[in-house]
Amino acid sequence: MSALCRGSERGTSMPDGMPNLAQGESAFAMPSLARKGRGAVSNPPVRFEATRREAFDDGWATLEQSFAELPPLPTSLTEDRAKSALSYNESPDLGFDRSINPYRGCEHGCVYCYARPSHAYLGLSPGLDFETRLMFKPDVAALLEEELRKPGYQPRPIALGANTDPYQPVERQLRLTRAVLEVLDRFSHPVTIVTKSAGVLRDMDILQRLASRNLVRVCLSITTLDTGLARIMEPRAATPARRLQAIRELSAAGVPTAILAAPMSPAVNDMELEKLLEQGAAAGATSAGYVLLRLPLEIKQIFEEWLARHMPDRAARVLSLIRQTRGGALYDSRFGQRQTGSGPYAELLAQRFAVAMRRLGLERRGGGAGALDCARFAVPGGQMSLF
Repeated sequence: MSALCRGSERGTSMPDGMPNLAQGESAFAMPSLARKGRGAVSNPPVRFEATRREAFDDGWATLEQSFAELPPLPTSLTEDRAKSALSYNESPDLGFDRSINPYRGCEHGCVYCYARPSHAYLGLSPGLDFETRLMFKPDVAALLEEELRKPGYQPRPIALGANTDPYQPVERQLRLTRAVLEVLDRFSHPVTIVTKSAGVLRDMDILQRLASRNLVRVCLSITTLDTGLARIMEPRAATPARRLQAIRELSAAGVPTAILAAPMSPAVNDMELEKLLEQGAAAGATSAGYVLLRLPLEIKQIFEEWLARHMPDRAARVLSLIRQTRGGALYDSRFGQRQTGSGPYAELLAQRFAVAMRRLGLERRGGGAGALDCARFAVPGGQMSLF
């Protein structure tokens, strides 16, 4: 259930199931309990705030029962009046230097999402807030066109979906991603798309036009083929079968596709790596990539809580293996280490990936982005558009 709102309005639902409170009002602390259809099982405090809320039982032993009876959390949307559409980066770990994110937060609710900590910059929790309190940029397409028209702009592939999924459920209603693609189509600008949604098929008409000029590649991110695991890890993303079908339909229509096996979580889904690549190749993907599970900042707590709830029998084993790939910690933020990790376990995963890639004849994801045709870029109405 989604509800459009502008700004923070008194009476809209908060991610803990309580209403927004005016100054002077108070609320009880919320416990860390899972909600139906959501990935995170708590709302960790915002790391920039000095105050914290903690749940406690006053002796009646009814706290957990009381909160178990709360209704599912609704999704709220707030306008984000951004001043620019493009975000630039200089990271050597990424295959792109610019990206567009029409949304902040993501309703897919993937428990492992590396983008969760970015919600803290909005004063919101990277936990349930990230997947229930979304922001959207209504002017993103117009802002993009302004930036592309600036004198001296140098085209390079734009990554669509670098921080949140461009085809999360609300896109069906707001159509911001489609508006962005329409601008890129008119400017003949190259773009790469990463998504966990079969909703990308809606824009097949634009994608085919872009593909005919070597201007697009679409990557479907698939974490597991186990629908039961997918349901608790990424509760509102498309099923694995639907994502594979999206690769199949896009490939058949002439749109270059890739499969991203990500993230690979030790003792959770890493045993599926080869099978994921095989299924992606069989569906028509020509390139592939993988990423080792990343747990920066608040995601450590979110993932540990998720393990304790859904995999208590192997939680300690999983965390131990993660530390073996991160120099004894749960995360290593150094360039060159963040995506693939280090140590014997991480090296074995990399070797397995390389062997499977050779066997299946797949290209390494990232090379495709560089092959997109930047020379076709032309400002509509400009002199180059006449040729």
